[in-house]
Amino acid sequence: MGVWVVGALPDQTVRDLQRAAVPEPPPAPLTPHHPASAELAWWRSRARHPMFTASRTWPGGWDAGDDAFRLSAFLDTCYDASEAAESLRDTVMDQFPQEFGESLFAAVARKAGPFSALAYALGPEATLRFPGRFGEFLFDAGQVRARLPAAEEVLALTGARRRDAADRVHAWLTGLGDAPGHDAGELLDGPLRVLRYAARTGRGAAGLVRWY
Repeated sequence: MGVWVVGALPDQTVRDLQRAAVPEPPPAPLTPHHPASAELAWWRSRARHPMFTASRTWPGGWDAGDDAFRLSAFLDTCYDASEAAESLRDTVMDQFPQEFGESLFAAVARKAGPFSALAYALGPEATLRFPGRFGEFLFDAGQVRARLPAAEEVLALTGARRRDAADRVHAWLTGLGDAPGHDAGELLDGPLRVLRYAARTGRGAAGLVRWY
């Protein structure tokens, strides 16, 4: 089960978490010399092409092609799987609000990653512009305010762009996953709602991608 959670946290809590985190070098950018650069270049070359076909056995459903499986595998390699990173994720999860609303968003999908669905919908360039790293971040209040414009640029879609993104989310979560009841629009609106709330109230924010 794939999960993407975005929650607002007290600014001081975020600052304490940032200080307590084991210092590690930041992830290497996806430059031409990065090991993942070949896969990123491949994704860019295929970004405008559909990776799913209409299902022959499930009306309204989708079947994933080889490109979809390849992109899913690539995105899964983009997260820090170290023990220190997992420990920090556990700690942050314990600090999230307990109720959904302006301060907490969560997307859950069987057999598929919600953020990966969003990445497929947005394409590589917008995904790389989204604050943090592939849906994961830990920002204090100042960082939230500084990065909110980039998040709005990526997620605040309207008209045909929003409809196309929603269609692609639906294809991913039904073609690779088993989540026919998902709300595709909420993958765009939910994280942005939390970040705007955090910026408005002087809070920090965190985003986590997890598998259970």
